[in-house]
Amino acid sequence: MTLALLGLYLAVTGVLLPRRLAGSARLQARPTAGAALWLALMASFTVALLLAAHHAVEPFAHEPAGLLGLLPHAEPDDSVLPHTHDWWLLATAGTVVAALVTAVGVRTGRARRQHRALLDVVAVPDRRWGALVLEHAHPTVYCLPGRRPRVVVSRGALRLLDERQLAAAVAHEHGHIRGRHHLFRLPADTFALLLGRLPLARLGRSEVALLLEMAADDAALARVSRGELASALCAMATAPTPADSAISADPAAPTPPAAPGDGTLGAASTGVLARVRRLARTGGGRRRQLAWRLGVVVLPLLPYLLACAPHP
Repeated sequence: MTLALLGLYLAVTGVLLPRRLAGSARLQARPTAGAALWLALMASFTVALLLAAHHAVEPFAHEPAGLLGLLPHAEPDDSVLPHTHDWWLLATAGTVVAALVTAVGVRTGRARRQHRALLDVVAVPDRRWGALVLEHAHPTVYCLPGRRPRVVVSRGALRLLDERQLAAAVAHEHGHIRGRHHLFRLPADTFALLLGRLPLARLGRSEVALLLEMAADDAALARVSRGELASALCAMATAPTPADSAISADPAAPTPPAAPGDGTLGAASTGVLARVRRLARTGGGRRRQLAWRLGVVVLPLLPYLLACAPHP
């Protein structure tokens, strides 16, 4: 019964719920909380998967009390171990998962440092924008987060965007840096690397990336208007590719990312249409913050409550 319950939970959280949540306007209204909810769902799936594997290997080692274990009932025989002894499994699994996330973080950090070192050589600092100007034809604005963050503006972006549009794009990148959005991306990227074909992994990674872009959009709106930010996004998204551009690029310069990769976060690289539509909508979505936070906390614990509730 416990294994069947966990299997049903894995199907709901891994397949059904991600398809339901993808593109949710409610999550987009609270993008940072929405990204945290996706990460909590991934953590919940991981806990359920570990518990299911444990119960599949040792189906009779524990009393399958489930939520009934929270209610008063007769104590099990001495031959049956209480569920509280399973915490070592979760602790060990948590250590392994943390090691995997750390390994992906180290690899991403190494690529980011190499990119930063190259930028410091070939790009020119611009004090007016607080960014590095890269001699490249493709109009792009992106950031390298971390302990020594960089905001990068290509020469193509300087030629394409007017002053207010460029201010909006740069403010968007500073929003990424202040919000430490790369720390949200790291566990989502790790989960997708391990379970890439699972809808929760595939949709979750793209949705987290989109929601973080929307969160950076919200941060930029403290300095620019919605119209200025939307026009900057559209201008960069519809700009010609470097092969079609008449501007020559420095061959020694690093190629600007067409999409976030190697630790970069780009202003107009993810879900531009959805972001422009969101900017066109007015109104907030700041209510029921307590319910969102409670969901983020409870989701990773829910598999344990369903399958291995401790005895009173």
